[in-house]
Amino acid sequence: MTTITPALGWTAHDTGALIERCLRRSLRQLDTVLMAVILPVVLLLLFVYVFGGAIQTGGDYVNWVVPGIVLLTAGYGSATTAVDVASDMTGGIIDRFRSLPIRPTGVLTGHVVASMARNAVSTALVFGIAILIGFDAAASPVQWLGAIGLIALFVLALTWVAVAIGIVASGPEAASGFTFAILFLPYVSSAFVPPESMPAVLESIATYNPITPVTDTLRGLLLGTPIGDTWVAAVVWCLGIFVVARVVAARLFRRRR
Repeated sequence: MTTITPALGWTAHDTGALIERCLRRSLRQLDTVLMAVILPVVLLLLFVYVFGGAIQTGGDYVNWVVPGIVLLTAGYGSATTAVDVASDMTGGIIDRFRSLPIRPTGVLTGHVVASMARNAVSTALVFGIAILIGFDAAASPVQWLGAIGLIALFVLALTWVAVAIGIVASGPEAASGFTFAILFLPYVSSAFVPPESMPAVLESIATYNPITPVTDTLRGLLLGTPIGDTWVAAVVWCLGIFVVARVVAARLFRRRR
């Protein structure tokens, strides 16, 4: 017990220091952070005021699109994480961490925590702007907690996917390109338009897209409408992606030299 406790203490201390490093790095990259925060807001305004009048969803379009914008925000935040991880992997800092008596994988935890913090700010801003332009959330306190928990789980899963991309990418530019696929997924789902309004092929893709059950569950929670068993598929998808991405990222990190 006397040897395990100090070891755990040092591990927690080292991980905390690496988390602080990534948070400080985010504050120094104000242009990148502002882009990740402002772009989802611009897209929200674009969809509501430019496209919203032409899209029929059976209600106010702002209520339909806000959950999709929230998930898209997580995609932009994860893209930043992939670029930061790729910068560390190719910039030599990881080699220095490996030479120190610390747990090098703590740097990955640092990037994940920083991503969660950035996404929390972005998501709060999107919700604030959405309410100002007419988003009518009818969620109860319990439903709000469920929505926040689902968003956090989705962000966590997507962030670990971005970490894995950042590890295998040849550089920050390549990592940025790879994350395009992540940013594209919400567009072929129920995030912005009903899947039944799409051509047959795209409707099938949207139906089996993991973003669709997450969006539908989040929409139901925020608007106070029934979600049935959709939440089960949403949680299973998020947990599955998180576990697989976490294991893959850890193995890739150990093999990358």
